[in-house]
Amino acid sequence: MSGVALAGGCVAPGVARAAPAGPPVVELASGRVRGGWSGGVRQFLGIPYGADTGARRFLPPVAVAPWTGVREAAAYGAACPQGGDGQGEARSEDCLVLNVWAPEQRTGVKLPVLVYIHGGGYTSGSGASPLTHGANLAARGDVVVVTLNHRLNLFGHFNLGGIAGADYAASGNAGLLDLVLALEWVRDNAAAFGGDAGCVTLFGQSGGGAKIACLMAMRAAKGLFHRVWTMSGQQVTVQGPRGASARAKAAMEHLGVGVDALRTMPASTLLGALSARDPSIAGSRIYWGPVLDDALPVHPFWPEAPALSAHIPMVMGNTREETGSLIARGDPSIFDLTWETLPARLERDMVSDVDVHAAIAMYRRLYPELPPAQVFIRATSAGRSWRAQVIEAEARARQGAPTWVYQLDYSSRGNGGRYGAYHMLDIPLVLANTHEASADTGDDAAARAMAATMSDALLRFARTGDPNGGVLARWPRYDLAKRETMMFDVATRVEVDPRGEERRFFGVAPYIQPGTY
Repeated sequence: MSGVALAGGCVAPGVARAAPAGPPVVELASGRVRGGWSGGVRQFLGIPYGADTGARRFLPPVAVAPWTGVREAAAYGAACPQGGDGQGEARSEDCLVLNVWAPEQRTGVKLPVLVYIHGGGYTSGSGASPLTHGANLAARGDVVVVTLNHRLNLFGHFNLGGIAGADYAASGNAGLLDLVLALEWVRDNAAAFGGDAGCVTLFGQSGGGAKIACLMAMRAAKGLFHRVWTMSGQQVTVQGPRGASARAKAAMEHLGVGVDALRTMPASTLLGALSARDPSIAGSRIYWGPVLDDALPVHPFWPEAPALSAHIPMVMGNTREETGSLIARGDPSIFDLTWETLPARLERDMVSDVDVHAAIAMYRRLYPELPPAQVFIRATSAGRSWRAQVIEAEARARQGAPTWVYQLDYSSRGNGGRYGAYHMLDIPLVLANTHEASADTGDDAAARAMAATMSDALLRFARTGDPNGGVLARWPRYDLAKRETMMFDVATRVEVDPRGEERRFFGVAPYIQPGTY
């Protein structure tokens, strides 16, 4: 793909730009790969970092076997099997693949490496989304960008240790162990792309951020990354072994099979367990997610932030209207709510166990201009992942760990902006991909300026461990005295303890990560 620089520094596809002659070839620890060019940077897609997991279902991953000759890296690899139609995306248990975008290598130059972990919770997604295409960020920042696939849902988190024996003791966190293997691959191969294995930044949105929180507490991941930037993705607690085993048994009962059949049945049949009912969460399908075990011996952010990663600089952010996409975009009836019908709907969708009438009264007093639908979105957003972010930020502040917090207020452009600054909206901004058709940021001067501001902050952070500089106002570290937060918007600014009254209101109720009980 060719490209040209636009205002704000982004690279748009489809415009002729001279690229070096011939496809680039790189020598990896496992063998040579041949890639292509995108936006003036080298592009390598579908590189295997691990062996086919189908032959080792539910077991820890192993590195890919070396190959001879030159392997083509011109197309995305398969994603893990999951629900939904995938819109033509290949899916297979042979899914331990990654993608690399890198500027031309220069002698004596070692570039920062940014590894993006995709969202979709622990159940869906891949590193092949147009919104996470890495060419623009690599070109803009002169950095190496990596996206990847790993095991998800029951392939990555089927806790069989207490059922099938010691060989399956790590099955509850197989997907996280895939990420560790991918980071080991980055350590061993970064230099081949001109990258610095000693300067690796993890960044991820939603489930990607949650996975990063888990990696921060895993001994096996120690030393494999050096900064973290999470976007609407927190993991305060994880499943205990009792709850995770109960979910495994419920899935097996739903399928009507024993352990031996689980090992060998077709992946498409195994996916039938995705419709099984969760034994702990009323009305929900089974929660597939990380588990306390030898690989992840502590809850990531409870009762404190992990000591293992206290020295690692961290940026964490959320969007103001998270549930604008998590709930409202899939249920337009939200916009028909009245003050009379709002309480019952909030009772259904509020994660934090607080009095909904008191919550409505608070929002009507703080934001008298908001209609019922927007009060619903603000209240459900505050009681969900924003609450978890506050807990993580507070834990890091008590630890004295270098931490910066942001909130995205920049509103989406589709549907008259009624979904607000919703969950996922910061992905095309941080990756400078506002030109993509699926980006709801717009691609006008304001959108490109917002993308430049956010992506440049990420790039400075990746280089130095501090996001400050450029056009940003001074961005202080988060502490419990002022709780200063960068508010990314058309007019970006720092606020002291934004939404403080909301924070105190929801803070009276205990918080347990949904699905981890």
